Amino acid sequence: MTKLYNLFKVSLIKLFNYKTYLLFLGASLAISIGLQMVLPFPYGLGAALAIFIVFPLFLRKRYMSKMGGYGGKSGTGGGFFGMGNSGNSTTVSYVCLVCNNKHKGGTCPRCGSKMNRADF
Repeated sequence: MTKLYNLFKVSLIKLFNYKTYLLFLGASLAISIGLQMVLPFPYGLGAALAIFIVFPLFLRKRYMSKMGGYGGKSGTGGGFFGMGNSGNSTTVSYVCLVCNNKHKGGTCPRCGSKMNRADF
């Protein structure tokens, strides 16, 4: 019984997030149509595009701060290139493809080759 309850709970949370997303999408559509009726042509279109860009970013930031992503409780960091300066970042070391030496620079200190692969 608890297994079925946990499955239902997870699907309910996903459905709630989907409903919230649709609510924000409808609200942004209504606001952008209202702005296009009030503002002249180029300004209304710019405001509508800005709303359609800003609302999903706001939702993403809100969801990620709830889940603990983007660098923990602060809600910053993360993005396309990992977690940024979150404190647990690892250094990149390189492995020479010629002599299989592990080092930290652009060229191999043992053989001088520039043929490296990144090792995370």
